[in-house]
Amino acid sequence: MRLPRLAGQGFLAGLLLTASLPPFGWWPLGLAGAALLAGSLADRRGRERLLCGAAAGLALYGVGWWWMSEFSAPGYVLAVLAESAILAAAMLVVRPGRLWAFPAALVLAEAVRDRWPFGGVPLAGLPLGQVGGPLAPAARIGGQLLLVALVGVVAVAAVALARRRPLASGLGLAAVAVVVTIGVLVPGAHDAGPLRVAAVQGGGQRGVRALYRDPQGVFLGQLRASDAVTPPVDLVVWPEDVIDVDRVEGSAEAEAVAAMARRLDATVVAGIVEDAGPDHFRNAALAWDPSGRIVARYDKVHPVPFGEVIPGRALVKHFADLTAVPRDMARGHGPGLLRTPAGRLGVAVSYEVFFADRGRDAVRHRATILLVPTNASSFSSGQVPAQELGAARLRALETGRTVVQAAPTGYSAVVDWRGRVLAHTALGRRAVLQRAVRARAGQTVASRLGEAPLAGLAAVGAAVAALARRRRKT
Repeated sequence: MRLPRLAGQGFLAGLLLTASLPPFGWWPLGLAGAALLAGSLADRRGRERLLCGAAAGLALYGVGWWWMSEFSAPGYVLAVLAESAILAAAMLVVRPGRLWAFPAALVLAEAVRDRWPFGGVPLAGLPLGQVGGPLAPAARIGGQLLLVALVGVVAVAAVALARRRPLASGLGLAAVAVVVTIGVLVPGAHDAGPLRVAAVQGGGQRGVRALYRDPQGVFLGQLRASDAVTPPVDLVVWPEDVIDVDRVEGSAEAEAVAAMARRLDATVVAGIVEDAGPDHFRNAALAWDPSGRIVARYDKVHPVPFGEVIPGRALVKHFADLTAVPRDMARGHGPGLLRTPAGRLGVAVSYEVFFADRGRDAVRHRATILLVPTNASSFSSGQVPAQELGAARLRALETGRTVVQAAPTGYSAVVDWRGRVLAHTALGRRAVLQRAVRARAGQTVASRLGEAPLAGLAAVGAAVAALARRRRKT
């Protein structure tokens, strides 16, 4: 009966972890789930650790990735199995007598998910579950991977306490407290003055590719919603994909946006889709200055797998209907940065907000604010929009920058540099968020160092645990 019991414990741990994720956001349950998982792994054989980790992954990603079932039931099953396999494999690091390797195992699993498969699919990541909790300020030091490591340390400390080892537990919790305190006291970036911003949400139907059925209606909805923007304003942010034309420059849509920029005497940033040949399209953020000229452009670097590009299209087309994604996105390159009269604006288009390197690269190029033009209208529930807002909060903490997110049907939001949501919209409704925020300059420790040092340290820890076990056997 031991294996079924272990699988049940792992599954319960995964459910607790997923309860910490947006839209639930019950961060204490994430810590409890990690502690239950760590305790279940202690002194177990390899196949038992694999089983426990796989069961936890099935619960965590089975719920955290439920949104994908709307698009492809087979794809959802395969994705959950692949993500669960990553977590299960990482649990092999936690060898008998080496429970201290548990934080390293969690960090390695998250680091792999950020990069593989298809360049990384980091939704339902453990850091999203702690963005509203007391550990969050540590992200300014080591980014989201440090949050994962601290979750692991808290879990090991809880297991030590349950095993009546108060000294080990106290040392672990004290280390966590020190790291979080440093994150609070050493923010890194500094104030660079006020900036008056407006995020415009045109509203409309939600559901699988709902807005793509009427691109002209979406554009007109954005224009009408923008009538509620009141001068003075420095920067107006429109969502991703709301201008869909063969070629932007010279189009009637571009002239309408230019006229709005002149009327408001403001810089306007809008997401556009335009043709790039018979087999590709471009997804970009363009900036119009107050005179109505297009002065900057950023082309999206990270496409959504099976949403904007079809990996192995030549093979996949024989097994699946690809009419919803007939062309692949032409990838951009370089940092997400727009140089405008409103300042140096960092940009992470939609899915890119889940990747810490996009915000980090923009800040290294002296971006004073981060923008997230996104289009989450294809998701009928609030699961992905909520996770996306959680990711925006992580980017704000890591970079010390205000984040302005604009989505055609929500969530649009303004997040301050401390990761606090100052305002956000309801789903589906037309709305404008207009706020005075603070531009910021300088770099945090996390934006300077990136995540490579912590990932490397986790790999070293895993190797030490393996070598120590091998010597013990000999």
